[in-house]
Amino acid sequence: MDEFWCVFDVEWPQNHPHLRDAIEQARQGGIELAISNPCFELWLILHFQDHGSWLNNNTARRLRQKLDRSDNKGIDAAIYMPLVRDAARRAEELDERHLRNGTAFPRDNPSSGMHRLLATIKHRRAT
Repeated sequence: MDEFWCVFDVEWPQNHPHLRDAIEQARQGGIELAISNPCFELWLILHFQDHGSWLNNNTARRLRQKLDRSDNKGIDAAIYMPLVRDAARRAEELDERHLRNGTAFPRDNPSSGMHRLLATIKHRRAT
């Protein structure tokens, strides 16, 4: 069975203007979503450490650069791949925290749905 995923971020401090419409259209079309809030850099941060406080894009980018010593261009798989399970666990813990607190999208900053996409890929490979 084919599955389609859309990977995107929310952008803070100003969300994409058609964010909610894009999410609704994807769901109506059966497209799964891996949303990072505020931005994809949060997913990268979670490879290195827990992060439970609100972020904007600039703060996330600076923290990512500090953690992986990057110039904010590209991703070095040799650094990130060994840490992907840690990132997935941390992202799941953020989801659980938001669920317990009743924090709903788009107020679920920080969060990343990348762990769900990766779990699906892993499951598909195993079958």
